[in-house]
Amino acid sequence: MKKSAAMASLDLVRHVEQRREPRWKAHGEIWFSLDEGAPAGPAPKEVLGTLLDRSSSGFRAQHDCKELMSGQLVRFRMKPSSGGRARVMWTRIIDDRVESGFLIVR
Repeated sequence: MKKSAAMASLDLVRHVEQRREPRWKAHGEIWFSLDEGAPAGPAPKEVLGTLLDRSSSGFRAQHDCKELMSGQLVRFRMKPSSGGRARVMWTRIIDDRVESGFLIVR
């Protein structure tokens, strides 16, 4: 049996509501650099992005770095006084738009 558009929309809403933490819209720039690991290695690539939303344990950002992969560690900076490390949980590339979800690692 094929689902109607209304039923498919309801399924999507149910899926969104299953998130463990509430999200809220976020605005502003975020900088992150790929964690290369070796202190004597080449300077890490720095990427400028735009925050889309946040939760207490992570954030979602739009950027132009197509090299990000799930599991990768990055250092991030939201403001001069706010930053840390985060793990890339997912990356979605649609045309020239790149979005990633990050889990903050303490």
